[in-house]
Order: sequence, then structure tokens, then C-alpha cells
Amino acid sequence: MVGRDSIRPEKIKFVEDLAIMITKNPVVGLYDAHKMPSSALQKIKYELYGKAIIRSVKKSLLLRALEKSNKKELIDKIPEQPGIMITEMNPFKLYKIIDRSKSNMNAKPGDIAPEDIEIKSGPTDLMPGPAITTLSKAGLQPKVEGGKIAILRDKVVCKAGSVITLDLASVLGMLKISPIPVGLNVTSVYEDGIIYGKDVLSIDDVKLTADLINAYWNSINLAVEIGFVTKETVEIMIGRAVRGAMSLESLTNKGGN
Repeated sequence: MVGRDSIRPEKIKFVEDLAIMITKNPVVGLYDAHKMPSSALQKIKYELYGKAIIRSVKKSLLLRALEKSNKKELIDKIPEQPGIMITEMNPFKLYKIIDRSKSNMNAKPGDIAPEDIEIKSGPTDLMPGPAITTLSKAGLQPKVEGGKIAILRDKVVCKAGSVITLDLASVLGMLKISPIPVGLNVTSVYEDGIIYGKDVLSIDDVKLTADLINAYWNSINLAVEIGFVTKETVEIMIGRAVRGAMSLESLTNKGGN
């Protein structure tokens, strides 16, 4: 390891200041700055101005700062080209703001498709000519309709995780399809000794709330069916019993007549 004496004073101070900020704030997150345009970074900094400190930092300096802090658990989560977020904001609220600020950019050859890329059938603004050959190379079925090119059938031209080729990047550009999300690629966020990964932070809270409501009512229905008495089920069970008794009484009276 490089000795402390060989490190420039300004770097030592940077590490010490960063370690203090990490220690003093309850929430610290890491993001991967690989291939991240500076414009996207500036956009999210603007969105979170006054709410979070966001900066890219050399891996070696971040490692030393975390070693000096009270959040050493994040050391194993440092990406190759890291950035750090320091805030008092709830991790899920922080992630939602970051995720909402993302935009899409054109694909370049060598990019990895984040999800299946599908080109829908229908008319395009492309004029007949060399574009027909380019579209055909991507596996599409182009046809001239009304003086312009139309796509005859929907087609998934690139599966999630696959490399985008030169031909496909050209086709996507021609069709004005921008499939590559640009924004802060959050990898993990620390709060109260817990490290939340992207898979947890990206949970749809609207869907989660709906699932919890459905689970609640399903449990109530099950409890009523098996006769399990709780403060939530007793009123329903009494109401059901009263209706059953009234129905039985009605049938008995009809039989008596």
C-alpha cells in the first residue's frame, strides 16, 4: 500500500473531510459513474440541490474515507467507477427522485440493452430507398405505403442483456427510438446499519400498497371462513350469523304456512 507520506496533503484533507460527512449523515449511497454523461449528473444534482451531496470520487479515496467512517459495511459495495450520495433523506424517497429524473438517449454500438427492445408495426417517417435494406438487416419487414416506409409486424430486435450492434443502432436512430436510460445508477444505500440494493429500492410503492391491501382483505376472508374471531372479523361474522338466522327463520315460516 502507498504510504501516507507519499499522498498529497490536499488528498489527505479530502479523505478526512469526506469521512466526517459520511459519519455525520444517516444515509449514504453509492452509484456507478461508468458511462454516465456529465449532463445527467448535473441534472440530478440540480434535482437534489440542498437535499443531498452528490459527487464522483476516485475509488482509492472513497475506500480510505469509508475505512475512517462508521459505515465500513459499504466498502464491499464500491463499484469500479464510484460516486457517493450523502443525505438525511429517506433512501426510498431519494431513489424515487433519482429514478424519476432519468431520461433516455440513443443507443451506440456496444451498448447493452437494459430490457427487450421491440419495434412496433406501423408507418414511419422514412422515405423509400437504402433505409429498406437497413431495416431488413435488423430483421424487420419494411414495406412502402403511401410513399413512406411502414413496418409490417412487431419484432423484438434485441433481448435484454444483449449487445446492440452497429446495424441495430443505426435502425434505432432512424426510427428515433432511444432505449438507453441515462441517470444516476444507484447501486446501494446505507441507513441504520442496513444496506439497500437497487432491487429493493426500485420497488413500486403503489403496487406494494395495493398488494398489502389485497393481502389484508384475503386474510380477513380466510379468518371469517374458518371462524377465527378477531376485532377485525367479529362484526363480519356476527352480521353473517344474523343474516343466516333471518334466512332460516324465513324458510321456517314458509314451511309452517
